[in-house]
Amino acid sequence: MDPVIWMRPEQGTRGPKASYSRRDVAVAGVRIADAEGLAAVTMRRIAAELGSGTTSLYRYVSKKDDVLELMVDEVMGELRGTTLSGAWRADLDMIARALRDLALRHPWLPTLSSGRQNHGPNSLWWLELTFAVFDGMDLETDEMLAGLGTLSSFVLGHVLGELGDQEAARRSGLTHDQWMEQQGEYGPTVIASGLYPRFTRVIIEAETPHAADRQERGFEAGLNRVLDGLAAHLPQQG
Repeated sequence: MDPVIWMRPEQGTRGPKASYSRRDVAVAGVRIADAEGLAAVTMRRIAAELGSGTTSLYRYVSKKDDVLELMVDEVMGELRGTTLSGAWRADLDMIARALRDLALRHPWLPTLSSGRQNHGPNSLWWLELTFAVFDGMDLETDEMLAGLGTLSSFVLGHVLGELGDQEAARRSGLTHDQWMEQQGEYGPTVIASGLYPRFTRVIIEAETPHAADRQERGFEAGLNRVLDGLAAHLPQQG
Protein backbone atom coordinates (compact mmCIF):
# COMPACT_ATOMS: atom_id res chain seq x y z
CA MET A 1 0.00 0.00 0.00
CA ASP A 2 1.45 3.35 -1.07
CA PRO A 3 1.73 6.17 1.48
CA VAL A 4 -0.56 9.13 0.90
CA ILE A 5 0.59 11.33 -1.92
CA TRP A 6 1.44 14.19 0.47
CA MET A 7 4.16 11.95 2.03
CA ARG A 8 5.77 11.01 -1.27
CA PRO A 9 8.53 12.98 -2.99
CA GLU A 10 7.48 15.37 -5.73
CA GLN A 11 9.12 13.14 -8.34
CA GLY A 12 10.26 9.54 -8.39
CA THR A 13 13.98 8.89 -8.28
CA ARG A 14 14.01 6.86 -11.49
CA GLY A 15 13.92 8.15 -15.04
CA PRO A 16 14.94 11.49 -16.55
CA LYS A 17 14.33 14.78 -14.82
CA ALA A 18 10.65 15.69 -14.80
CA SER A 19 9.41 18.33 -17.21
CA TYR A 20 6.33 19.13 -15.15
CA SER A 21 5.28 19.33 -11.53
CA ARG A 22 2.44 17.77 -9.57
CA ARG A 23 0.73 21.11 -9.70
CA ASP A 24 0.86 21.06 -13.50
CA VAL A 25 -0.94 17.71 -13.37
CA ALA A 26 -3.53 19.11 -10.95
CA VAL A 27 -4.15 22.26 -13.01
CA ALA A 28 -4.59 20.20 -16.17
CA GLY A 29 -7.07 17.93 -14.38
CA VAL A 30 -9.04 20.90 -13.06
CA ARG A 31 -9.14 22.49 -16.50
CA ILE A 32 -10.52 19.29 -18.05
CA ALA A 33 -13.06 18.66 -15.26
CA ASP A 34 -14.34 22.24 -15.34
CA ALA A 35 -14.92 22.08 -19.08
CA GLU A 36 -16.11 18.51 -19.58
CA GLY A 37 -16.85 16.92 -16.21
CA LEU A 38 -15.01 14.53 -13.95
CA ALA A 39 -15.48 11.52 -16.25
CA ALA A 40 -13.27 13.23 -18.84
CA VAL A 41 -10.32 13.27 -16.44
CA THR A 42 -8.13 10.32 -17.39
CA MET A 43 -4.40 9.78 -17.27
CA ARG A 44 -4.31 9.69 -21.06
CA ARG A 45 -6.24 12.96 -21.35
CA ILE A 46 -4.09 14.76 -18.79
CA ALA A 47 -0.96 13.59 -20.58
CA ALA A 48 -2.33 14.94 -23.85
CA GLU A 49 -3.18 18.23 -22.16
CA LEU A 50 0.41 18.50 -20.93
CA GLY A 51 1.88 17.34 -24.22
CA SER A 52 3.59 14.31 -22.71
CA GLY A 53 3.24 10.54 -22.83
CA THR A 54 0.82 8.81 -20.48
CA THR A 55 3.61 6.73 -18.97
CA SER A 56 5.51 9.85 -17.96
CA LEU A 57 2.67 10.88 -15.65
CA TYR A 58 3.61 8.05 -13.32
CA ARG A 59 6.70 10.02 -12.36
CA TYR A 60 4.33 12.33 -10.47
CA VAL A 61 1.40 10.12 -9.43
CA SER A 62 0.80 6.39 -9.10
CA LYS A 63 -2.96 6.29 -9.84
CA LYS A 64 -5.94 8.41 -10.81
CA ASP A 65 -7.00 8.85 -7.16
CA ASP A 66 -3.75 10.77 -6.65
CA VAL A 67 -4.78 13.12 -9.45
CA LEU A 68 -8.18 13.69 -7.87
CA GLU A 69 -6.55 14.49 -4.53
CA LEU A 70 -4.25 16.97 -6.21
CA MET A 71 -7.18 18.56 -8.05
CA VAL A 72 -9.25 19.07 -4.90
CA ASP A 73 -6.31 20.60 -3.07
CA GLU A 74 -5.54 22.83 -6.04
CA VAL A 75 -8.98 24.44 -6.09
CA MET A 76 -9.03 24.73 -2.28
CA GLY A 77 -6.06 27.04 -2.76
CA GLU A 78 -8.49 29.56 -4.25
CA LEU A 79 -9.74 30.16 -0.70
CA ARG A 80 -6.37 31.27 0.61
CA GLY A 81 -6.39 34.86 1.70
CA THR A 82 -9.71 34.43 3.50
CA THR A 83 -9.61 36.07 6.93
CA LEU A 84 -11.86 35.80 9.98
CA SER A 85 -13.57 38.70 11.71
CA GLY A 86 -13.70 37.10 15.16
CA ALA A 87 -17.52 36.97 15.21
CA TRP A 88 -18.42 33.28 14.92
CA ARG A 89 -21.74 33.68 13.08
CA ALA A 90 -20.40 36.15 10.53
CA ASP A 91 -17.37 33.93 9.98
CA LEU A 92 -19.39 30.75 9.43
CA ASP A 93 -21.67 32.70 7.09
CA MET A 94 -18.62 33.81 5.12
CA ILE A 95 -17.18 30.29 5.09
CA ALA A 96 -20.45 28.83 3.79
CA ARG A 97 -20.70 31.38 0.98
CA ALA A 98 -17.06 30.88 0.00
CA LEU A 99 -17.56 27.11 -0.23
CA ARG A 100 -20.73 27.54 -2.28
CA ASP A 101 -19.01 29.88 -4.74
CA LEU A 102 -16.05 27.51 -5.04
CA ALA A 103 -18.29 24.50 -5.70
CA LEU A 104 -20.31 26.35 -8.33
CA ARG A 105 -17.09 27.34 -10.10
CA HIS A 106 -15.98 23.70 -10.07
CA PRO A 107 -19.15 21.57 -10.40
CA TRP A 108 -17.21 18.31 -9.92
CA LEU A 109 -15.97 19.37 -6.47
CA PRO A 110 -19.05 18.43 -4.37
CA THR A 111 -18.82 14.82 -5.56
CA LEU A 112 -15.23 14.51 -4.36
CA SER A 113 -15.64 16.63 -1.22
CA SER A 114 -18.62 14.64 0.04
CA GLY A 115 -16.44 11.62 0.76
CA ARG A 116 -13.14 11.41 2.59
CA GLN A 117 -11.40 14.62 3.54
CA ASN A 118 -8.45 15.88 1.57
CA HIS A 119 -5.35 16.62 3.66
CA GLY A 120 -3.23 18.47 1.15
CA PRO A 121 -1.62 21.77 2.21
CA ASN A 122 -4.41 24.01 0.91
CA SER A 123 -7.14 21.82 2.38
CA LEU A 124 -5.37 21.70 5.74
CA TRP A 125 -5.00 25.49 5.67
CA TRP A 126 -8.75 25.81 5.14
CA LEU A 127 -9.55 23.32 7.92
CA GLU A 128 -7.31 25.22 10.31
CA LEU A 129 -9.09 28.46 9.43
CA THR A 130 -12.55 27.00 10.00
CA PHE A 131 -11.51 25.45 13.31
CA ALA A 132 -10.25 28.87 14.41
CA VAL A 133 -13.84 30.17 14.31
CA PHE A 134 -14.38 28.40 17.63
CA ASP A 135 -11.22 29.63 19.37
CA GLY A 136 -11.91 30.72 22.95
CA MET A 137 -15.13 28.73 23.25
CA ASP A 138 -15.49 25.95 25.77
CA LEU A 139 -16.49 23.53 23.04
CA GLU A 140 -15.65 19.83 22.81
CA THR A 141 -13.79 18.81 19.68
CA ASP A 142 -16.51 16.42 18.50
CA GLU A 143 -19.12 19.14 18.98
CA MET A 144 -17.04 21.47 16.81
CA LEU A 145 -16.72 18.78 14.12
CA ALA A 146 -20.47 18.13 14.22
CA GLY A 147 -21.22 21.82 13.73
CA LEU A 148 -18.84 22.23 10.83
CA GLY A 149 -20.03 18.97 9.28
CA THR A 150 -23.63 20.17 9.43
CA LEU A 151 -22.69 23.45 7.76
CA SER A 152 -20.66 21.71 5.05
CA SER A 153 -23.46 19.20 4.38
CA PHE A 154 -25.96 22.00 3.93
CA VAL A 155 -23.72 23.92 1.52
CA LEU A 156 -22.81 20.89 -0.59
CA GLY A 157 -26.42 19.67 -0.62
CA HIS A 158 -27.68 23.05 -1.78
CA VAL A 159 -25.02 23.27 -4.47
CA LEU A 160 -25.89 19.79 -5.74
CA GLY A 161 -29.49 20.99 -6.08
CA GLU A 162 -28.36 24.05 -8.03
CA LEU A 163 -26.17 21.95 -10.31
CA GLY A 164 -28.97 19.43 -10.75
CA ASP A 165 -31.31 22.20 -11.88
CA GLN A 166 -28.71 23.39 -14.39
CA GLU A 167 -28.26 19.85 -15.71
CA ALA A 168 -32.04 19.36 -16.00
CA ALA A 169 -32.27 22.57 -18.05
CA ARG A 170 -29.46 21.41 -20.32
CA ARG A 171 -30.94 17.94 -20.73
CA SER A 172 -34.55 19.02 -21.32
CA GLY A 173 -33.88 22.24 -23.21
CA LEU A 174 -36.37 24.00 -20.90
CA THR A 175 -35.47 27.03 -18.82
CA HIS A 176 -36.72 27.05 -15.23
CA ASP A 177 -39.55 29.41 -16.18
CA GLN A 178 -40.58 27.16 -19.06
CA TRP A 179 -40.51 24.13 -16.79
CA MET A 180 -42.60 25.94 -14.17
CA GLU A 181 -45.11 26.90 -16.87
CA GLN A 182 -45.30 23.26 -17.94
CA GLN A 183 -45.84 22.14 -14.35
CA GLY A 184 -48.44 24.89 -13.91
CA GLU A 185 -50.61 23.24 -16.53
CA TYR A 186 -50.58 20.08 -14.41
CA GLY A 187 -51.26 21.93 -11.14
CA PRO A 188 -55.07 22.16 -11.46
CA THR A 189 -55.24 18.38 -11.90
CA VAL A 190 -53.28 17.86 -8.67
CA ILE A 191 -55.45 20.37 -6.80
CA ALA A 192 -58.74 18.98 -8.12
CA SER A 193 -57.85 15.46 -6.98
CA GLY A 194 -58.10 16.57 -3.34
CA LEU A 195 -55.46 13.98 -2.44
CA TYR A 196 -52.60 16.37 -1.71
CA PRO A 197 -53.84 19.25 0.48
CA ARG A 198 -50.40 20.19 1.77
CA PHE A 199 -48.82 20.24 -1.65
CA THR A 200 -51.84 22.15 -2.91
CA ARG A 201 -51.05 24.85 -0.38
CA VAL A 202 -47.50 24.97 -1.74
CA ILE A 203 -48.78 25.32 -5.29
CA ILE A 204 -51.08 28.19 -4.34
CA GLU A 205 -49.00 30.10 -1.79
CA ALA A 206 -45.27 29.50 -2.35
CA GLU A 207 -43.39 32.40 -3.93
CA THR A 208 -39.75 31.33 -3.78
CA PRO A 209 -39.94 28.62 -6.51
CA HIS A 210 -41.11 31.30 -8.97
CA ALA A 211 -38.54 33.94 -8.05
CA ALA A 212 -35.66 34.77 -10.39
CA ASP A 213 -33.36 34.73 -7.35
CA ARG A 214 -34.85 31.51 -5.92
CA GLN A 215 -31.43 29.89 -5.44
CA GLU A 216 -30.16 32.86 -3.45
CA ARG A 217 -33.34 32.97 -1.37
CA GLY A 218 -33.19 29.26 -0.66
CA PHE A 219 -29.52 29.40 0.31
CA GLU A 220 -30.08 32.43 2.53
CA ALA A 221 -33.04 30.89 4.34
CA GLY A 222 -31.37 27.52 4.80
CA LEU A 223 -28.07 28.99 5.98
CA ASN A 224 -29.78 31.15 8.60
CA ARG A 225 -31.61 28.12 9.96
CA VAL A 226 -28.40 26.10 10.12
CA LEU A 227 -26.62 28.92 11.97
CA ASP A 228 -29.57 29.30 14.36
CA GLY A 229 -29.32 25.59 15.10
CA LEU A 230 -25.57 25.80 15.71
CA ALA A 231 -26.09 28.76 18.05
CA ALA A 232 -28.28 26.60 20.28
CA HIS A 233 -25.35 24.22 20.83
CA LEU A 234 -22.63 26.79 21.51
CA PRO A 235 -21.53 27.81 25.00
CA GLN A 236 -23.05 31.05 26.24
CA GLN A 237 -19.87 33.03 25.62
CA GLY A 238 -20.03 31.95 21.97
